[in-house]
Amino acid sequence: MAKKQKDVIDIAAEQRAKEQAEVEQAFQTGITTMRDLIAPSSLEINSDHFRLGTKFGRTMYVYGYPRTLYTGWLSPLINIDEVLDISMYIYPVESAVILKNLRKKVTQLEASMSINSEKGRVRDPELEAAISDAENLRDQLQLGQEKFFRFGLYITIYADSLEELNFVQHKIETIFGQQMVFSKVASSQQEQGLNATLPQAADQLQIRRNMNTGAISTSFPFTSADLTQDKGVLYGINMHNNGLVIFDRFSLENANMVVFAKSGAGKSFTVKLEALRSMMTGTEVLIIDPENEYQKLCDAVGGSYIRLSLSSDTRINPFDLPKVIDSDDAENALKSNLVTLHGLFRLMLGGAQIAANGQAMPALTPAEEADLDQALIDTYARAGITSDPLTHNSIPPTISNLYDTLLHMEGTGPQLAQRLRKYTTGTFAGIFSQQSNVEINNQMVVFNIRDLEDELRPVAMYIVLSHIWNITRARQKRRMLIVDEAWQLMKYDDSANFIFSIAKRARKYYLGLTTVTQDVEDFMGSKMGRSIVANSSITLLLKQSASAVDVLADVFKLTDGERKLLSNFPVGQGLFFAGQNHVHVQIIASQTEESLVSTTPAGQVASQQQNQPQLTPQA
Repeated sequence: MAKKQKDVIDIAAEQRAKEQAEVEQAFQTGITTMRDLIAPSSLEINSDHFRLGTKFGRTMYVYGYPRTLYTGWLSPLINIDEVLDISMYIYPVESAVILKNLRKKVTQLEASMSINSEKGRVRDPELEAAISDAENLRDQLQLGQEKFFRFGLYITIYADSLEELNFVQHKIETIFGQQMVFSKVASSQQEQGLNATLPQAADQLQIRRNMNTGAISTSFPFTSADLTQDKGVLYGINMHNNGLVIFDRFSLENANMVVFAKSGAGKSFTVKLEALRSMMTGTEVLIIDPENEYQKLCDAVGGSYIRLSLSSDTRINPFDLPKVIDSDDAENALKSNLVTLHGLFRLMLGGAQIAANGQAMPALTPAEEADLDQALIDTYARAGITSDPLTHNSIPPTISNLYDTLLHMEGTGPQLAQRLRKYTTGTFAGIFSQQSNVEINNQMVVFNIRDLEDELRPVAMYIVLSHIWNITRARQKRRMLIVDEAWQLMKYDDSANFIFSIAKRARKYYLGLTTVTQDVEDFMGSKMGRSIVANSSITLLLKQSASAVDVLADVFKLTDGERKLLSNFPVGQGLFFAGQNHVHVQIIASQTEESLVSTTPAGQVASQQQNQPQLTPQA
C-alpha cells in the first residue's frame, strides 16, 4: 500500500515538472519572439557602411573644429531634411589636470617662439594665437569662469541606397565645410560607430576633442526656431524643421500684426485664413475691405457685410461717442473724439495744399483750427453733450449740425462751412452726415469701401476706424481689426497718426490690429508707418519686389540669406516674425478653407468644381 502511494506521488511530481518545463519553454519562446520583433531582419557590416535590414547606414565623426565656434553652428545639421542620428559625448575633466597640462603647453609654445626669434625666422601668427588662447583659457580656469571637457560628436546617416547615402554624406560634409568643421567616415569601425549613436550611451569610437564651457554651449542641439504653442491658430509649416507654426498673437506684449507682400504673393489669402481660424477660438473679426475680397468668406460664416457707397443706405456718424463704462475713459470720451474729429476734418477739407513757393501747407491755418475746435464744442453743446459723462447718452449731432454752426460763426467759420458743404448737401452728402444705422453685433463684420470714389475712400476708412474704435472701447472682447491696403491711410498724416494711436492703445482694449499693404516703400517711408511696425509684435513678410527688399532688410535686420529668399519666395511662403523668433513659413489651408479664402481665378474655378456642401449663413 505504501509503495502504491509513493508511485502516485512520483507520477504527480513528474507531471508537475513536465508542466513547469512546458511553461518555461513557452516563456523563453515569447522572449525570443519579442526580440525578433524589435531587432532588424539582418545586420551587415562593411568597412565604410552597414546595412540594417533594407536600409543603408554610415557613421561619421567630427575631428576638427575652427578656432572659434558660434552659437547655432550645429543648427543646419539638426534641421537638415534627412534621416540621421546625432550623438554627443561630453566628459568633464578636472581643472587641476588641465592647468598642469596648459602650463607645459604654454612653456613649449613660448620655447618654440624663442627659438624662431633667435634663428631670425618670420613670426608665426598661428603660434602666437595658440599661446594667447592657452593663456586666456588658463586664466579663466583659475578664476572658475570656465570648465574643461572632452567632446565627441558622431553622426549616423541612413538612406535607401548607396548612391543616396553618398549624396547625404556630401550634403553633411558641405554643411560642415562651410564652417571649417572637418569630419570623416569611421572606416573599418562602422559597428562601433553604430553602437555609439544608438540610445545606449556606448562611446566605442572614443574620438574626442578638448573643449571649454563656451565652446560646448555653442553645440546645444535644440537651436531650431520653434513657434509651436499649446494654444493659438495654425499659421503654416515651419520650413526649418517641418514643425507646425501654432501661435496665439494675444500671448505677446501686444496682438498687432503687419503683413507686407507684393500683389499676388498671398497676403489676403493668409489674412483671411488667420481670421477664419481665429473665429474658431471665439475671436471677433472686424475688416475694412477696399477691394471686395472678403464677401465670400463673410457670407460663408454668417457675418455682416456692410457696403459703403453714396448710393447705399448705410450711414455712419463720425460724431458718435463711445458708450464706455470705465470712469476714466468716460470722462475723456468727448475730448478724445474731438481730437479724432480734428484729424478727420483736416482730411475732409482738402488734405495738404501746395503754396506758391512749392512748400506743403497744412489743410487748416491756425485760425481755422481754432474756429473749428470751438465749432465742434458748440455743436456738441447744442445737442446737450458736454464733458459730463451723464450727457453722453444724448443723440449726437451730425456734420450737418456742424455746418450750421460754422455758417453762423464769425471769423473763418463761413469759409470752412463752404468747404464742408459737399459733405452735407453736395456730392458726398448722406453717407456721413446722418445718424448711424450700423450695429456691430456679429462675430465677423466687413466694411466694404470699394464702390466709394477715390477721394472719399481715405475719409471712409478713417470714419470706419473711428466707429470701430468707439465700439471696441465700449465693449471689450477679444477682437481682430484687419485694415487691408493700409497704405491708403498712410498717405495722409492725420489718418496715419490715427491708425498709429490705435496700434499703440489696442492692447488695453483686447484688440489686435492687422495692417496689410503691398506698397512697402510708402508705408515704411512714413514715420508713423515705421512706428506701427515697431508697435507690432508679429510681422509676416511674403514675396517682395526687389526695391522693397532693401527697405525691409534695413528695418528688420535680415541676413543675406533672408534677403535673397524674400525676393524669390514662391506664393504662400514667407518670413514669420513673432517676438524675438522668426521662421521660414509655408502657409497651408485645407480644401474647404482654400475654397473660402482663395481670390485667384484658378482658386475660384477649383472651388466651384468641388462638390462640397455649402455653409449656411447664421445670424
